Amino acid sequence: MRALRAGAAGVLVETADGEQAQALHAEVLRRRAEGRLPGGPGPGGLLEVVPAARTVLVDGLADPAAFAAAVAGWGELPPPVPGSGGTVELPVRFDGPDLDEVAAGWGTSREGVAEVLTATAFRVAFCGFAPGFGYLAGLPEELRVPRRATPRTAVPAGSVGLAGPYAGVYPRSSPGGWQLVGRTDAVLWDPGRDPAALLAPGTDVRFTEVR
Repeated sequence: MRALRAGAAGVLVETADGEQAQALHAEVLRRRAEGRLPGGPGPGGLLEVVPAARTVLVDGLADPAAFAAAVAGWGELPPPVPGSGGTVELPVRFDGPDLDEVAAGWGTSREGVAEVLTATAFRVAFCGFAPGFGYLAGLPEELRVPRRATPRTAVPAGSVGLAGPYAGVYPRSSPGGWQLVGRTDAVLWDPGRDPAALLAPGTDVRFTEVR
């Protein structure tokens, strides 16, 4: 891991891969919960932890230089504990327009794709792209699919898609190039809800099939 200063009270930690970023995110949250990462002089002394594909930003540190020096010595990090970040079940109708293409690529049927996705333990690795959009890690490498060669100009809200190592759900209608395999009625983003995002980094996600 490589730690870089980010502003007056932050450190950006670069990791070798997404799995290490998820493990580091879980470890930072655990140490924060234990009071081992005191917040700094920012608003409320709040310690913010923001994961991305291969980085974790820790901001609001009381002593960012000390954290940057120490984090590289944390050694091999344990994988996140299942359920430690909560679990969300998303009912999905597997009828997406790219379902046949994904099934052909996997060498299975439409029903086979649904069986694989409902059996996969996904975890929100990080959020981005649009408010409420979580990048769900957990697909084995052999089942990763490429983005569409030509993105759609409009993807309906609730569409369940696959791209590279991730699955995801479009929280609102937007352009998009993911392979669409289903749809859900779950509300991913509601500004009137606390928290507004249904899926936060570290949350376990399971798809259930709606027929």
